Amino acid sequence: MKKFTWEMKLSLFLIAACILIYTAKILIIGDDGQSNTVTYIFNALGFLPLNVLLVTLILNGLLSMRAKKEQQEKMKMIVGLFFSEFGSELLRLFVRCDKSKESICSVLAVTKSWTKQDYSAAQEVLENHCSRLSPEISDLIEMRSLLDSHHEFLLRLVENPVFLEHGKITELMQALFHLGEELAGRGDFSNLPKSDIGHLTGDISRVYCTLASVWLSHIEYLSGSYPYLFSLSLRKSPFAEKADVVVRE
Repeated sequence: MKKFTWEMKLSLFLIAACILIYTAKILIIGDDGQSNTVTYIFNALGFLPLNVLLVTLILNGLLSMRAKKEQQEKMKMIVGLFFSEFGSELLRLFVRCDKSKESICSVLAVTKSWTKQDYSAAQEVLENHCSRLSPEISDLIEMRSLLDSHHEFLLRLVENPVFLEHGKITELMQALFHLGEELAGRGDFSNLPKSDIGHLTGDISRVYCTLASVWLSHIEYLSGSYPYLFSLSLRKSPFAEKADVVVRE
């Protein structure tokens, strides 16, 4: 059995207070329909709990819902900026290292006709796919360079509390900074033992999985809210064999 929330408890208390006040009015002065100072005082006191209930819970709840929706819109906008400036390029690099890139690119070939079920099915495939990376030395060097050149950009994103309200985003940023630190701590990748390459591959796979999931969620959001941004994102998709922003349909 679910426990009463504080809102429910407060509502019950205010309603009970209202009933008690009007009951006390009837018992003390009756209810003959005549208006006087005492009647006015009781009526004002009786309506006060209802007024508090209306303002504190209902109106405040509606305003909170509106503020939350606006905050979510801002967060989605920042996520879009993240992919435009950095995320899509990094994801495209990960796809290049994917041993089964043909398979995952086929699964993530999003179209305008995709439904919610299609996006859910693609997310399930991603959960079991992210351990299939096999980066070359040149890929590790490029990843390190990309992360290093965008380190300040990522720091500015982290400073924005709106951006980190989404659990997946927080997980992604933690994985990204960890990967950047791991790659920056190594000099010549060609002299690394296989065990260390395997360790780095695990860190890369963690970022790949979360980044691809966030990208797919963002694409789904754009498909329903901003068709023009959705169209551009599909043409620039990191999972497209040849990304081309030119409209050819």
